[in-house]
Amino acid sequence: MIGYLKGKVLSMSPDSALVLVGGVGYEVYCSGAAFSKMREGAECEVYTYLQVSEANGVALYGFSSAQEKAMFLKLISVSGVGPKVGIAILSQMNVNDVAIAVVTGDVKALSRVKGLGKKTAEKIIVELRDRVGAPMSGGSNAAETTTVIGKSEGDEDAVVALISLGFTRAESERAVAKAKSGGAKTVEDIIMQALKGM
Repeated sequence: MIGYLKGKVLSMSPDSALVLVGGVGYEVYCSGAAFSKMREGAECEVYTYLQVSEANGVALYGFSSAQEKAMFLKLISVSGVGPKVGIAILSQMNVNDVAIAVVTGDVKALSRVKGLGKKTAEKIIVELRDRVGAPMSGGSNAAETTTVIGKSEGDEDAVVALISLGFTRAESERAVAKAKSGGAKTVEDIIMQALKGM
């Protein structure tokens, strides 16, 4: 599987770039963020996802970061969301905006993406919110007070949510601590503030 490319941009079209790596030109369908970092004749690097299917043949999709690729993989894991829709979402919204829309259940924000209907947007929220916000089991001490347990579990839920979006545990813990110091209290608020600060 081709997971990363570093080479020279030979040409760019409205939805793809031709990247020369080791004498081979790879046609890469890029997200908006990946496109914004590319210039014809200049060096570039993209994280990639190789799609192989009977219906569409072989296609290579490119992303600006490992986090963006991780979000793409989550999006296409939702039934009814293929790579073309996934790349369309990430071309019209950045990773943090998608994450915030999912966590807060903002169907309207996702529905504004061209080619994405309300039902599919709702499906993305339902399926990804459960995965992103899944609490971590175990680790609670029965002797702790309910307030402390609730607080620590909420922090951990937020950390796990950020990790599932592709951030490291250290980055996630720092972002959660910063969000809480900024006044965020609920898990959703903590995640939203943490993403904005990433």
